[in-house]
Amino acid sequence: MAENQEAIDLVFMTLSEDLDKAIAHLKSELLSVRAGRANPHILDKITVDYYGTQTPLAHVSNISVQDARMLVIAPWDISLVKEINKAIVASDIGITPSDDGRVIRLSFPALTEERRRELVKSTRKIAEDTKVICRNARRDAIEEFRKMKKDSLVTEDELASYEKDIQKELDSATAKIDALMDEKEKEIMQV
Repeated sequence: MAENQEAIDLVFMTLSEDLDKAIAHLKSELLSVRAGRANPHILDKITVDYYGTQTPLAHVSNISVQDARMLVIAPWDISLVKEINKAIVASDIGITPSDDGRVIRLSFPALTEERRRELVKSTRKIAEDTKVICRNARRDAIEEFRKMKKDSLVTEDELASYEKDIQKELDSATAKIDALMDEKEKEIMQV
């Protein structure tokens, strides 16, 4: 019976880890969505060719927020200014960099109402994709318990109880996702 409990605990632990990973990924994705204010996280996915190696922009420069709508990128190696400029233009952040040969400035224009709505729509899709990942984790956990039931390791009543517990975990994760989405939507729509 003790080995059954270990298997049961493992299924719940795996489910919990999968849900936590999905929510953490959602948080990082939402950080990179531009909401009209200068946010250094928008540059997290940009890499620069640094002596033949693709290196994250934050690893080769200092990124600071000058004011509400301006980011300043100060490369540690001034020869990287042109390379960083190219990488920013090639990315899909929609901001054209300007440089003075030593630092790069990114000026964030005010978002139009239409662009704000597009951003909300794209963040909702990201949140929905995260919910799908969570539902898949629920499905996998339930399948594990159904295999245990088939192998007579758990009873029908225990299976029903575990399914309810799994659903509670999913409901909790979904509530967190909705709260994160609501918060990001308010941030985006704020003028």
